[in-house]
This record gives sequence, structure tokens and C-alpha cells, in this order.
Amino acid sequence: MHRGPLREGEWVRLTDSKGRKHNFELQAGKRFFSNKGHLDHDDLIGREEGFTLASSAGGEYLVFRPLLSEFVVSMPRGAAVVYPKDAAQIVAMADIFPGARVVEAGVGSGALTCSLLRAVGPWGRVSSFERREEFADVARRNVNQFFGAPADQTHPAWELTLGDLAEALPASGERCDRIILDMLAPWECLDAAAGALVPGGIVCAYVATTTQLSRFVETVRAHGGFTEPQPWESLVRDWHVEGLAVRPGHKMIGHTAFLVTARRLAPGQKPLRKTRRPAPGAYGPDYSGPRPPGLPVEPAPED
Repeated sequence: MHRGPLREGEWVRLTDSKGRKHNFELQAGKRFFSNKGHLDHDDLIGREEGFTLASSAGGEYLVFRPLLSEFVVSMPRGAAVVYPKDAAQIVAMADIFPGARVVEAGVGSGALTCSLLRAVGPWGRVSSFERREEFADVARRNVNQFFGAPADQTHPAWELTLGDLAEALPASGERCDRIILDMLAPWECLDAAAGALVPGGIVCAYVATTTQLSRFVETVRAHGGFTEPQPWESLVRDWHVEGLAVRPGHKMIGHTAFLVTARRLAPGQKPLRKTRRPAPGAYGPDYSGPRPPGLPVEPAPED
């Protein structure tokens, strides 16, 4: 639940007049301390969010429940988080729908997992695979904290498996609608993803570097069981608006990662051949990665 009066055990987000933010869990009888004095948790519990409250030293705070986009950038981290701008792109461009069966690898700190669980709703399923136990523990705590899961329980639509997706997913026999790969070498999981995805399903990779981007895109092309991969990135810039002073902000969220999507073809079907020839030298003698099917090796240039 994320509505109604604030309850004990929920997390709240306090913002002061300078824009500084503080997140904490409401506990009866506890106090929140800052350089502006203290606030009693009991003064927050039972009130509707969206109010201001003064501390013992006169500091004023605005009190709300944290939005998911606010929670994920301030929650404890084991691995780097998928930032809200990329999570939103994944949910939209990978077409995560209510009731979808989604596989995620790896789970990181649980930021993307929260967005996926929100998107699939109570009738969907998110199966997360994580190789490192310490990351899985952090993600489990963060997901349970955000959704307010009771002690020793977790989100009913979520299953977290400790292991390598490339081995564990084929062994499970699971079939899914979407697969999200957030890992160093997503191309290593492509065969497993192809075996688990239903025809028309989508694989989406989240990679940080151009070398990872190139390797994954070319591996998808060489596989032959997917449509032409679509790579992109998103940049977010805020704006300053004050009377006649309307200008771009001084800060922006630039490159965080590249995203790639491709759709699974039906069994026995092949992707359409590209009619446009690759740029000269794109697959020349210096290129050592996977090659699209039927592409001849370019000869070395003569001296």
C-alpha cells in the first residue's frame, strides 16, 4: 500500500528548505535527528503525507512517502543500480505488461526489480537470477523494504534464484515473455534466453560500454533467431524556469548505459536480410567479433 495515513514500518522522505533529503523507517517511539534538531516519529505516524513539520530547533521539513524513482537512488547498494531513466525505458520499450512473465539477470541492488514488479502486477511473475550472494541479499532487503513485505516474506510475484542464468534457466524449463540482461557479458546468456522466450518475446540488454554493446548486438545478429537488434541510450536534462529566465539546467543525467532490444522469432524462421551493405571496413580484417550470417570476410587493403 502506498496511500492513506502514514503507518509504522513505512519509509518516509523528508526534504528541507535547501532540498536536502532524508529517508527513514517510521518506528513508534523513535526520533529522527539532524543539524536542525529532532522530530518524533509519532508526530508523523497517522497523518496523510504531504505536510510540513518543524523540528525542535526550528527546521522545516516536507514529508512524503518516497517515490520509486527517489527510493532507488538512495537505497543501500551492493551493485550499481539501474537508474530511473533507464528503468522507465526498459519497462516501455521492452513492453513489460500486467501479467507478463519476466526473467531478470542479474538482480544488482534490486532497483530494476522494483520497476518490473510494479509493471507485471499481481498476476505476473518476475524471476531474478543473481550469481553473487551478497548482491542477492542487498536486493532482497531493498525490494522487501520498498514493498513493505512482512518479516520472512517477499513480494508474491517475485522469485530470486542464486545462480547463473545461462545454466539455471534452461534447467528450470521456464518459459517467459521478456528477458532483461543486466550483466557484464549478456551474450553468454543469449542461447538460454532464446530457449526460454516465447515467439514474439523480447530480450533486452543493459550494458555500460561500447565494446559490450558491439559484442551483444553482433551476437544477436549471428544467432539468427531474433529480429534486427535495436540499440540506443537516453539522456535527461532538467530546465531552470523562473519568470523570463528559462534555460537548460547546469546538470544533466548523461550516459549511464546502452539498451538493446530484439524480438524472438518463431521456430525455424530467419530474420530478414539487410538490403543495405555495411559501411566499408565495418567487418574488415581487424574485426574479430561475431559476424552476421552470409557476410563475406572483407579482404585486407592492398599496400
